[in-house]
Amino acid sequence: MPPLLRYPSVDELGVRAAALVERRPRDARLRQVGTSRAGLPLLLLSVGHGSRQALVVAGPHANEPVGGATALRLAERVLADTRLCDGADVTWNLLLCLDPDGARRNEGWLSGPYTLGHYFRNFFRPGFLEQPEWLPDGAERAALPETRALLALQDELRPFFQCSLHGVDVGGGFVELTRDLPGLAPRLAHIAGRLAIPLELGPYDTLYWPALGPAVYRIPPPRRGDLAAAITEAAVESTWFHPHPYGTVTAIVEAPMWGVAAVEDSSVPVDADGALRAVSRTLRRDTALLEGLLARIRPGLNGVPDADRLLAPVDDYLLVCPGLADSWDPDTEPDPDADGGARPLPPLSTARLTALRISARRIALRTAGLLHQLVTGAGRDDPTGATADLDRLIDAWCADYHDGHEARWIPVARQVEYQARVVLAAFDLARRQAPLPRPGARPLGPSPMRAEVPFE
Repeated sequence: MPPLLRYPSVDELGVRAAALVERRPRDARLRQVGTSRAGLPLLLLSVGHGSRQALVVAGPHANEPVGGATALRLAERVLADTRLCDGADVTWNLLLCLDPDGARRNEGWLSGPYTLGHYFRNFFRPGFLEQPEWLPDGAERAALPETRALLALQDELRPFFQCSLHGVDVGGGFVELTRDLPGLAPRLAHIAGRLAIPLELGPYDTLYWPALGPAVYRIPPPRRGDLAAAITEAAVESTWFHPHPYGTVTAIVEAPMWGVAAVEDSSVPVDADGALRAVSRTLRRDTALLEGLLARIRPGLNGVPDADRLLAPVDDYLLVCPGLADSWDPDTEPDPDADGGARPLPPLSTARLTALRISARRIALRTAGLLHQLVTGAGRDDPTGATADLDRLIDAWCADYHDGHEARWIPVARQVEYQARVVLAAFDLARRQAPLPRPGARPLGPSPMRAEVPFE
């Protein structure tokens, strides 16, 4: 497979997978396992005929397209090395994109140019309740068809290994696990070093999670009904834990688009409290600016196509910003009734402080980008002048990433190679510690309760 120069679109993923199956019909199959809310097929590419099942989920977040390309790369690797599938008695099941509707909305930036401004002006990620990996009301009450399809697939396959492919827009790579995989951290460090990928030694998602090694973190047991945690820490009930009773180990593999070297700086900062005050102050100021812009924009959104879908994440982000600023501010008395507000911050390295700064700026930039789309999507004059104000903010905040954090683009081919190698390393460790199938066990087939729709 030639090196990727850009991310494939949702349609291209299906076309490339179908071509692979046509080339290797005995070893690879493609089937539809569900349908998105907009009617797009959820496609599963399966490689090998082993009795043990590995499940890889690409595209769970709409703005993280690296996973689809990684899934195709993994399929090629497995087909080229029988030790990874039939030789290990394993079938690889690769869900090409869990949220194709959301991925389609990001196609304005997928083919480049890969600049921060172009990315954030075309960024889309649905509101929390529309993200298919989350189970805010539990698996039994999953509302989204994409979520229900993934849950059914997990129950059908009962995989010993599940991998969810994610992307970090600005920062570094890291891995989150539902069960420990001893030995993963040194393998991760080796892969990242060979490919010049920075590793996050304190990502905000894992601020309160135990570390299993550098850039490897243990996901705590999920809890329900915590919107702030869901948006900022991913610590709610999810499809990551749904197959846990089957003995599944789930790995979330994060690959960065723009790398920042400081996220792997373990040194002790000179004035952590001063830095925290500055981050909190900046987030409060940015939130006030964005709330003012939203107040100017909202009255003119009647009739704007899909305005509600763009407003949902805007409202989510602005909802959590004040609590985040308070939880980081050393001068703010913790509120024991607030989500996460009563927890003291862990010891802060330069890496952790950098991650906090990046996270605060990320929320502001995503919100500004969505507001920009709302204004430009109206397709008429902007009497509020919000477009020019948003352009100034986006340009200034992107410059802070580029100049203040020295964020540098990582070519798509290198992102994919990094993520594929990390998945294979985690898979190798998981298969070594997974119990072997019973003698005479047969490969699992489609559930008799579900209709299998061949992909044509």
